[in-house]
Amino acid sequence: MINNKQYTDLAKKFGTPLFVYDGDLMLERYRDLFRFIPYPDLHIHYALKANYNPALLTLLRDHGAGIDAVSPGEVVLALELGFAPEKIIYTANNMTDAEFDRVMKTGVTVNIGSLSRLKKCAKSHPGARICLRFNPDVCDGDNAMTMTGGDLTKFGILLDDADEAKKIADSGNLHIVGLHEHTGSGLQHAESVLKSMDNLMAIATFERFPELEFMDFGGGFKVPYKEDEIPIDYVDMGSRIAAKFNDFCAVYGKKLIMRFEPGKYLSAECGALIVEVNTIKHNRSRTIAGCNSGFPQLIRPVLYGAYHQIVNLSNPDGAPARYDVCGNICETGDRFAEQRVLPEIREYDLLMIKNAGAYCYSMGSVYNLRPMPAEVVICGNEVADFRKALSDEELIAQILRK
Repeated sequence: MINNKQYTDLAKKFGTPLFVYDGDLMLERYRDLFRFIPYPDLHIHYALKANYNPALLTLLRDHGAGIDAVSPGEVVLALELGFAPEKIIYTANNMTDAEFDRVMKTGVTVNIGSLSRLKKCAKSHPGARICLRFNPDVCDGDNAMTMTGGDLTKFGILLDDADEAKKIADSGNLHIVGLHEHTGSGLQHAESVLKSMDNLMAIATFERFPELEFMDFGGGFKVPYKEDEIPIDYVDMGSRIAAKFNDFCAVYGKKLIMRFEPGKYLSAECGALIVEVNTIKHNRSRTIAGCNSGFPQLIRPVLYGAYHQIVNLSNPDGAPARYDVCGNICETGDRFAEQRVLPEIREYDLLMIKNAGAYCYSMGSVYNLRPMPAEVVICGNEVADFRKALSDEELIAQILRK
């Protein structure tokens, strides 16, 4: 684990704002899943959308992980990094015909989540091996924006349409080798995972889908963002998952591969964003600590109302006070935290925003024409990879295509 002094030293060496990733912690979370879920043929496909840092992806590749890709670009990156096509599942939604055809040619497993796309596939790619994504009819997650099951979601074929999906697939001699579902991100209840498994397995009869090789139960495993959050008992949940799937396979008639697609669980805790305070402002009832980063570089608080712990690396023993920790973007909502009690913050203090390894850099932008921060990956207390930030001039050159 990287300690606070190391974070400070890295910030001084590489400058701020700076994303720091602990590769060892990411691998520990990856191995956790195999300890928690005692199923002999468990495959983990990392949700690349959570963090596309090449050094982190290479670490996972070298330890046997697969990839969950949601765009042609993510497929291209995974292939370029040496992930075998059979280790990649492509689960896009509302894809164009051109995107679909392009990905089909790569040999990766394509996961189809609508009857419309399934009909097109039956006509354009007869005989193809595919996976079907179903809506598990279970709604859970840490925000309404990230719940992917239930009536209001755009994702997945309705469970009630399983027979229709089978009929369409048969019309094109499609081979349905996998079934998939995903309930949401940051699942709040272990029972949601088990219920969504039950719902998918209920339609996965041998008579309906006799060629299954795997069942994919998505991701969304919760990680603690707040200091007082009670973690989910993954040991208990994992044993129940394995027992449930073993029972299903016995009824189905053969052992299938079990897949999960965690993103946040593997990478959230391994990442931190280090920022420097440049302004302290007292606005009557508010004290504002202004930083040299902003919401385009870590958007989750303004987008989801997400909570990220903040550590004052420079003055950890300062007297507690209440702050709005704000960014440098021309938006009033540009806050990393509001009315947060922290050790006294002074100008030029370094702050560490924790749990910044998932859906932070990957959701970043250059709004206000501020380049994305540098990234450094640490493994075994050594710098494994460093990606510098673009200068203002380099960013503008890209825009002007110089």
